[in-house]
Amino acid sequence: MNKEDIIKRRTFGIISHPDAGKTTLTEKFLLFGGAIQTAGAVKSNRIKKAATSDFMEIEKQRGISVASSVMGFDYKNYKVNILDTPGHKDFAEDTYRTLTAVDSVILVVDCVKGVEDLTRKLMEVCRMRNTPVIVFINKLDREGQDPFDLLDEIEKELNIHTRPLSWPIGIGSTFKGVYNLFEKKLQLFSPAKQTISDDVFDITDLNSIELDNRIGEKAAKKLRDDAELIEGVYEPFNKDLYLDGYLAPVFFGSAINNFGVKELLDTFVQIAPEPRPRFTETREVLPTENKFSGFIFKIHANLDPNHRDRIAFCRIVSGKFERNKFYQHTRLDKKFRFSSPTSFMANEKSIVDEAYPGDVIGLYDTGNFKIGDTLSEGELMFYKGIPSFSPEIFKELVNKDPMKTKQLEKGIQQLTDEGVAQLFTQQQGYVKIVGTVGDLQFDVIQFRLLHEYGASVEFTKLPYEKASWYTSTDKAALERFNMVKKYNIAADKEGRPVFLAESAWALKMNQDNFPDIAFHFTSEFKTDPNAIRQANAW
Repeated sequence: MNKEDIIKRRTFGIISHPDAGKTTLTEKFLLFGGAIQTAGAVKSNRIKKAATSDFMEIEKQRGISVASSVMGFDYKNYKVNILDTPGHKDFAEDTYRTLTAVDSVILVVDCVKGVEDLTRKLMEVCRMRNTPVIVFINKLDREGQDPFDLLDEIEKELNIHTRPLSWPIGIGSTFKGVYNLFEKKLQLFSPAKQTISDDVFDITDLNSIELDNRIGEKAAKKLRDDAELIEGVYEPFNKDLYLDGYLAPVFFGSAINNFGVKELLDTFVQIAPEPRPRFTETREVLPTENKFSGFIFKIHANLDPNHRDRIAFCRIVSGKFERNKFYQHTRLDKKFRFSSPTSFMANEKSIVDEAYPGDVIGLYDTGNFKIGDTLSEGELMFYKGIPSFSPEIFKELVNKDPMKTKQLEKGIQQLTDEGVAQLFTQQQGYVKIVGTVGDLQFDVIQFRLLHEYGASVEFTKLPYEKASWYTSTDKAALERFNMVKKYNIAADKEGRPVFLAESAWALKMNQDNFPDIAFHFTSEFKTDPNAIRQANAW
């Protein structure tokens, strides 16, 4: 395998709080990469063209991203793979899983609102893996916060050091442009232009009179003072510190106006990491290894509603993936061959003959894959780090049309395989409980079950607030807990027992009352086979 094929790849996710401009930024990247010709509008109902990366019907209706999209394009001899994540907080878990498949992220911050709740949670996931982060402060054409105040807030709230690589000249009505501190270039802002700006000037010396001529004496003095303060207060940009997840380069711009986006993209492809090693349960796997391996981080049913297809998204970690070659599915211990692996441009798919570390490919699936599965060239390995999290809202799934029971069974299995929500069962599977982190997911499930599977359902609220998997090395203690708490116990899709608590206080009380039971709040733990057998008996 040619190492050049690896080092030119850049696989990253774009994350933000809702409405910060993440999907707009994604589209502008695709515009610069030549992958699309015009950008759509994400939320405007007046503009009928939906955003390129929002392809599900419910996304088009509501103007939100509810599923991670995968998009690839070529830019300046680099192969760029973008994973555009859901911005809505109710779909945060899909974003958490997607972050396991990227090598770096770009965090979009609204200059008006600053750091918001979901931004903090997403950064916590990045910090867990020391993921390199670049910050793009968006909407400079609006009246926003002082740039220095924003940087202070980012450092304090997100627990990361920052280093501006570009700096705004004014803000809102006084916004004149951005000075690129990294490349010593001035880009002037023209709000009237809806095309990519060509007003870029090399100004290596900020004391040059040309700066005054371009932006005015007052703005030039302010820029010089700000640049001096930046050099004095912020540590110099160090690529190694960025790659370690310690230092976040910061760029300013306005994605909706194509402004500051090219500077961000140009710098990103230069400094962002190439495909990185990943850990299995037994060893570290390097991208440069000759043998192919990869993991499934997302599953999407009915990407094309006309064909009822189901696609598993595979992040390639090592070696070269080849079409029509047999690979080992390590969980099932079976070999599979893929005749139509695909690459993506949002909902546009094309068949690929080969793919390399860093690439994300779609594998057509008939139900063999689950999130977290590993493919290899024979080695029995399992990649780590794609957990399910404890849901916060629980509702019973009620079938409104018994004639469509088969369709409902298939639909809810496929949708929960995607990770849209988690499915728990009681009474040997007759009672189905759906657990999510937000109410909007129930609307999506109800909509998709009806429109994609023909199953009509409703949801009944249940009095639970927390789910936790549980294990014990003490068989007698496990049996006692199962007996005493049988009405609060369900089984997850793997047959593992789950305790459903009415409140955080109730959960704490049970932890105190049953000290021999270990409670787990993500699905990543070693399971007691005795507990699984008992869960399957319910």
